[in-house]
Amino acid sequence: MSAAVTSAPAERTSNRQPGFMKDGRRRSWTSIIVATVLAALWVLPSLALFLSTLRSRDAQASVGWWNVFTDPLNQGWTLDNYTGVLQGQDMGASLLNTLVVSVPATILPIMFAAFGAYAFAFMNFPAKETLFVIIVGVMVVPIQVALSPMLNLLGPNGVGISGQFVAVWLLHTGFGMPLCLYTLRNYMSTLPFSVVESAKIDGASHYQTFWLLVAPMSIPAIAAFATLQFLWVWNDLLIAKLFLLPSNTTVVVRVQQMLGTQGQGAEIVTAGAFISMIVPILVFVLLQRFFVRGLTSGSVKG
Repeated sequence: MSAAVTSAPAERTSNRQPGFMKDGRRRSWTSIIVATVLAALWVLPSLALFLSTLRSRDAQASVGWWNVFTDPLNQGWTLDNYTGVLQGQDMGASLLNTLVVSVPATILPIMFAAFGAYAFAFMNFPAKETLFVIIVGVMVVPIQVALSPMLNLLGPNGVGISGQFVAVWLLHTGFGMPLCLYTLRNYMSTLPFSVVESAKIDGASHYQTFWLLVAPMSIPAIAAFATLQFLWVWNDLLIAKLFLLPSNTTVVVRVQQMLGTQGQGAEIVTAGAFISMIVPILVFVLLQRFFVRGLTSGSVKG
């Protein structure tokens, strides 16, 4: 009895050693090394971009960014790149336009797809499985296939909204909804059906069940897809370039335009690109605790 009692504290003490994780398992140094190498490779391009933003045009054109570590004093360090972007490239308006595009284009597909996912997960209606397969099949269609018809539909020969924010909202909503519906439906399928049945017995409508029970329990999947959708829309170049006017263009298009026809703005492109990365990084940091949990729970069960 005493031996068993004394062995438990010893086991708990061993779990607190550096070679053990919080749940008592031994650390895998192979996994740690591999993860560290992958993280370094992932951060390396961002580090190279940041160092380039602080170097003059001549320094960027003459030697690579890695020379910063071998000859740090002769790199033409300057903040003029940021000054040129913020003062002469209308970056503030472009950032605001990108927020105006990204926020509704993130909320709208989630709002519509969440209702559809609830229907596919907890309601019975004719051809439900066939319709779901068709929606999933739409995900494999490249968006480039739809650009020409959408230009005709939304342009002057159609409804005439091309160049306005609403056109981009509709396009991102349509292109994002299939994956969102697929992810949320699979996540909702993992929720206990007894909760929905209990709400039905208590007289709750589908609308009440969705808002009061299913939607709060689906927050991880919703936040995970919201992170992906926001990053996709924020970094979109093709749709913004085709369906928005120069007066309301987004920050990614503005950065692309900084280069000029002959590359005369190459030194400020790096600064503009780094500024455009700040908001997506903040969004990912704030929602990262939901990201892996939501995606893994919503994509392995069909």
